[in-house]
Amino acid sequence: MYSIDFNPEIIKGLELVDVDLIFPHEKIIEKNTSTISNFLKSFNDHIILSSILCCSKSMVIIDGHHRYFSLKKLGFKKIPVTKLDYFSDDIKTSIDQKYSKNQIIEHGINGDLMEPKSTSHTIYCTKSKEWQPIMLLSSLFKVEVNK
Repeated sequence: MYSIDFNPEIIKGLELVDVDLIFPHEKIIEKNTSTISNFLKSFNDHIILSSILCCSKSMVIIDGHHRYFSLKKLGFKKIPVTKLDYFSDDIKTSIDQKYSKNQIIEHGINGDLMEPKSTSHTIYCTKSKEWQPIMLLSSLFKVEVNK
């Protein structure tokens, strides 16, 4: 269940994905990653977190860079990912669309990371007829913690 209405064909899958098969396109704000990492370290058996959103074809991160880097830093080998049809017209890279989806994918694949928060992806809500933060497509996922 999602808190917005959207074209359900955008979701292409939800699964645990090998951390080395996922490609960030933005740098992170280290303070944010440290805060997330410290929070995640406080759990004993499992954590519940929002899945990272990735392009289903390239596995470039669309949303969740800080969660990705935090989990990677903590040694997680697999990360929960919601795969999206990134090239759907119902997804925008930002309000002004300063960067094209192809440019973002290229940055991720080439490892030429953009500045933090360069993009702010949105998804079209068919009910409200407004653009909403794409993070609303993330699913909650239980991940076992091995201490």
